[in-house]
Amino acid sequence: MGLNHEIAKDLLDIKAIQIRTEDYFTWTSGIKSPIYCDNRLTMSYPAIRKKVVKGFVELIEQMDVKPDVIAGCATAGIPHAAWLADELNLPMVYVRSKPKGHGKGNQIEGHFEKGQKVVVIEDLISTGGSSIDSAQALMNEGAEVLSVLAIFTYGLEKSVEKFSEANLAFDTITNYEEVLALLVEDGTISGAESEKLQAWRKEL
Repeated sequence: MGLNHEIAKDLLDIKAIQIRTEDYFTWTSGIKSPIYCDNRLTMSYPAIRKKVVKGFVELIEQMDVKPDVIAGCATAGIPHAAWLADELNLPMVYVRSKPKGHGKGNQIEGHFEKGQKVVVIEDLISTGGSSIDSAQALMNEGAEVLSVLAIFTYGLEKSVEKFSEANLAFDTITNYEEVLALLVEDGTISGAESEKLQAWRKEL
C-alpha cells in the first residue's frame, strides 16, 4: 500500500475527510460540496502526522532541486512545516494571509536570505488562491519558490489553472481520487455514487 493510499485511509478514519453522497456540506464560499476536509485534525494523532511528514519528504526527494527553507501557510500549514523542517534540519518561516496590523507589520515570520530556495507547505489545496498568495509574498521578498506541497487536493480544475497562471509547481501527498477509490473498495459508496461525486467536481 502506497503512502498516498495509507494517508487517505487515515484521513477518513479520523474524519479529517468526510464524504456525503446526499445532504452536501456548505463551504465558506457558499459552494455545496459532498466532501469536507479538515486536515488540522492530524495534529492530534502522532502516528498520522509522522506519516504526513514522511509523505512530504518523499515529494521533496522527487524534486530535482532541493529547498533551503521550509515555509508554512498560516495557520494550518504551520505545524506540518515545523515538523518537516525539523525532519530535514532546515530553517522554517511562516506566511500570514496578510501583513500583521501592528508591530513591524510582518507578513512573513522567521528569517531567510534573498535567493534561497523555498518549498511552501499547506494542509489543503482547494482553489489554490491562498497558497499562491503565500508563495507570491515569499517571492516578493526575494525567495525562489520551488513548489507548493499540500496533504490533500480536491483536484479542482480552477486550482490547476491558477497554479499554471502563476507559473508555480504544486503537488500533494494524496487526493480526491484516492479517497473515492478507497470508499468504493471498502463498500462505503457504490461505483455509481463515485461517478456522481466525480461529476460534481467537473461541474464546478
